[in-house]
Amino acid sequence: MTGVPASAAGGPSGAHGAPGSAATSGAAPDSGSHGSGSHDGERPVRGGKIAAAAVNQASLWNVANLLTMLRLVLVPGFVALMLAGGGYDPAWRSLAWAAFAIAMITDLFDGHLARTYNLVTDFGKIADPIADKAIMGAALICLSGLGDLPWWVTIVILAREIGITLMRFVVIRYGVIPASRGGKLKTLTQGVAVGMYVLALTGWLATLRFWVMAAAVVLTVVTGLDYVRQAIVLRRQGIAERAAALEETEA
Repeated sequence: MTGVPASAAGGPSGAHGAPGSAATSGAAPDSGSHGSGSHDGERPVRGGKIAAAAVNQASLWNVANLLTMLRLVLVPGFVALMLAGGGYDPAWRSLAWAAFAIAMITDLFDGHLARTYNLVTDFGKIADPIADKAIMGAALICLSGLGDLPWWVTIVILAREIGITLMRFVVIRYGVIPASRGGKLKTLTQGVAVGMYVLALTGWLATLRFWVMAAAVVLTVVTGLDYVRQAIVLRRQGIAERAAALEETEA
């Protein structure tokens, strides 16, 4: 998603900027290297840092963040549609599915756009995972509340999602746990399964959605355990590296 540092997302660096490009790239003109056209004694452009800060502030309203905000706004709308007509009206459930589908689709794009076009912001790092968990949690709780999905399924999925998110923040001092292929497959399977339960399906489609949800639960548990393993290894490596660095400093 959007929780990677801007520098890791291919962001501009003053060391690669051509002459005069600092203002447009958002890098300060006195960042250390001014390109091949700089001259000794050349005075930096006044207000360059202020202009760069203005660019960074304006980036809060970039397309990636707007998609994240849209997902947050869709959450109460989805709940209202899901519970309209007593919660069992096929027409309202279809509209709720449309809102859920839009939220899932925007989730696929906002993180990619943020990393590709250097649109990573502090707001996005915090709001993106919240939006992801909010729409999925709202759907699961509504389905369980209406009796369409066992509560234990909702508890397992939400406990895993919230727990892994908190764990990432705890171990971030030692490094970043990247999203695995299994994690991405889990997200896709969860979205498809929940979407099928939101729709008022009958017959063989209702049977199919049961097995898709079963696969989503298995992937949820397996990938969650794998992330815990990665976090333990990452923490041990970080502690060992810090101890080695401390020994070198004392020596």
